[in-house]
Amino acid sequence: MSPPVKYELHTRTLMERLFEPPRVGVMSPASKVVVYALLLIWSLFVIFPIYWVVITSFKLPQHVDQGPVFLPFIDFWPSLHAWESLLVKDGADTLKSYMNSFIIGIASTLLCVGIGSMAAYALARIEYKPRFGVILMFVVLLIAATVVTGTLGVSWKITMPVALALFVLLARAFGKHFKARLGNGDILFWIISQRILPPIVVIIPIYMMFQSVGLVDTHIGLILAYAVANLPIVVWLMHDFFAGLPIELEESAQLDGATRLGIFWDIVLPLTRPGLAATTLLVLILCWNEYLLAVFLSTSKAQTMPILVAAMNAGDRGILWWTMCVVIVVMIFPVIVMAIVLQRFIAKGVLMGAVKG
Repeated sequence: MSPPVKYELHTRTLMERLFEPPRVGVMSPASKVVVYALLLIWSLFVIFPIYWVVITSFKLPQHVDQGPVFLPFIDFWPSLHAWESLLVKDGADTLKSYMNSFIIGIASTLLCVGIGSMAAYALARIEYKPRFGVILMFVVLLIAATVVTGTLGVSWKITMPVALALFVLLARAFGKHFKARLGNGDILFWIISQRILPPIVVIIPIYMMFQSVGLVDTHIGLILAYAVANLPIVVWLMHDFFAGLPIELEESAQLDGATRLGIFWDIVLPLTRPGLAATTLLVLILCWNEYLLAVFLSTSKAQTMPILVAAMNAGDRGILWWTMCVVIVVMIFPVIVMAIVLQRFIAKGVLMGAVKG
């Protein structure tokens, strides 16, 4: 005969109280100690590099060169030497690059998330069956227009409209004869495959194209380049969130007379707020740290912070770690603020989604 189960806490021994959970869904005291100790150790491991960067930005050169010192006001006396060097001596260039990064990063993120979310929703809810031959025809005409523009010197303002007109005529005349069709999965894979392609492969054609239309070293040029480069990530991530929503909610709204755009704005986006916030933060980080496109498509007017940092490292002074730490603190501050703001929306969305009935 098995011993009776001890349900009451006062009937348990000390070891049972320590290692057995008091009720369902609650950890035992011993488990709490182990879990929170591991979380504390991991938090210190993650936060220490940021702490080290922050305190290094307030050190004098001799404090950095003589050895590791950890505690301000105890191991060393904080100084604003590095901050003055960056924000006062080179303040004009720093402020200009910082504002460029802020404007380009925010604008490209909003543009990318807005267009990408609508594209992902369309792929999740609307069935597309484009003919493979029509798509191939479009690619061939686009390549032909590009070759004519590059070799014969004809303006793109002429070649592109002509190629588009030819595509419309040929598609209407011969499109119905093509039998092979593509599906939403093929379109989605093609979109994400653009991100698999290394950017260095296409950076020269992008530069030549932007130079021909006058978008080199402009805010609009970098905004468009960043948005297009990160668009596949938004489509891929948001597609899973939209596909996981019950379609009955949208069908009920359609019965009440709601439009497709109204359903997307008033129902779908609020329900996918956690995914939208996480995707926005990821795209913002990618745009904020982008270097390759910025170094090719900007010179002075639209120079961003990563380009300024590279210029500082390539200067006569070489790498000054105390100044570099100031740059790192300045660069990570907006991302941390955005993460804190979006974390509130993520937590609120999770709690709202957990309430049913």
